[in-house]
Amino acid sequence: MASVKLKNIHKEFNGVKILKGIDLDVNDGEFCVFVGPSGCGKSTLLRIISGLDDASSGEIEIADKDVTHADPIDRGIAMVFQSYALYPHLTVRDNIGFGLSLAKRPKNEINERVNTAAKMLQLEALLDRKPKDLSGGQRQRVAIGRAIVRNPEVFLFDEPLSNLDAALRSKMRLELTELHAELNATMIYVTHDQIEAMTMADKIVVLNAGHVEQVGTPMELYHHPKTPFVAGFIGSPKMNLFEGQTAQEHGADIYGIRPEHLTLSTQTGKWQGVIKHIEHLGADVIVHIQVQALGTLVARADGDFAVTTGSEIYATPQQGREHFLSK
Repeated sequence: MASVKLKNIHKEFNGVKILKGIDLDVNDGEFCVFVGPSGCGKSTLLRIISGLDDASSGEIEIADKDVTHADPIDRGIAMVFQSYALYPHLTVRDNIGFGLSLAKRPKNEINERVNTAAKMLQLEALLDRKPKDLSGGQRQRVAIGRAIVRNPEVFLFDEPLSNLDAALRSKMRLELTELHAELNATMIYVTHDQIEAMTMADKIVVLNAGHVEQVGTPMELYHHPKTPFVAGFIGSPKMNLFEGQTAQEHGADIYGIRPEHLTLSTQTGKWQGVIKHIEHLGADVIVHIQVQALGTLVARADGDFAVTTGSEIYATPQQGREHFLSK
């Protein structure tokens, strides 16, 4: 496998700046996730790495080779898209091996690689089926198998799970994580879903409006967000962020506290408020509290915590869990 280096990548469309100087190192064997809201530039950046789109300026290295102007086929990458893009008239076996057949590889080599990928992805019993006879998760595994057989330097994934239902997305997240461990491959994965990013990545790159807000491990971003955007984007429910007097009391522009780092009490606490809404999640309960000095405060508590809409409640931030951020 290989490292990927991006040096001062810019991209403009019709005079509009989409990427604004991206510098990034993805290490050999790393599972790196690009995450951010729609329109932040994450898919554009992935397409530039793949060679499907050109940077307006900047340099790209894959496996220590300058591939800035190289064709996609010469970059040693394989890409898995949101759309499975399978050939409906071909079997699973032929879909997985299609690229190798196109490259006129020997039949025995194609069979060996297809069988290896099928075993890895638990597709062995499905090799003679057509795509119409497969579930969404099985189709996505076929698309991944088509990438695996190419033995690429780098795997690129562009929101590959967004067409799946919630339960299947959870299952596929685990399968992709296990596949990464088995292949020890360099993988770059694009998603707008911060839960996917947190559960899968070795390294997360948070993108916002065409620039990198922060790079770090999932827990680094969770515990030590450097900007209000990262603080609000990473974590579910998102961090409570407040300006004004509460922030000024601590010498900061913005004060932050995560919902799970608030202690609730019916007796006493730092902030007194009224419960406006309750979300019962089983093991947890999400409580929306109207606090006069702050506005709406969101807290996460144990699912057995007895709360009712309209009742008074107190919330206290846990010591050492507060965040003080600059604009």
